[in-house]
Amino acid sequence: MGLLSSKTAPVNMSGPVAEFVKSAIAKDKVVIFSKSYCPYCTMAKEPFKKLNQAFACYELDHRNDGDEIQSVLGEMTGARSVPRVFISGNFIGGGTDIKKMYSDGRLEKLLA
Repeated sequence: MGLLSSKTAPVNMSGPVAEFVKSAIAKDKVVIFSKSYCPYCTMAKEPFKKLNQAFACYELDHRNDGDEIQSVLGEMTGARSVPRVFISGNFIGGGTDIKKMYSDGRLEKLLA
């Protein structure tokens, strides 16, 4: 079986990594799951900095469980890609989504 056809293991949505993700999302108003080298992650963080909005950021490339966290986020949001941005417990989108919401004023309304 080649790498491309290998099936990933089912995600344990009640395991410790999933519980960590759920509690992280619930703990802070704005939560960004990111990778330190990802330009879309940087794009997602910029509007919050411009609005002086604090956010919790988890850099998955600096964590041993980063890949597992991405799998949990994939189950929760429909995609494993980063960034995954949550506001008040709700999944909002990725880098281009946040940039667009900032540009058209929707992001500031969500944070109010």
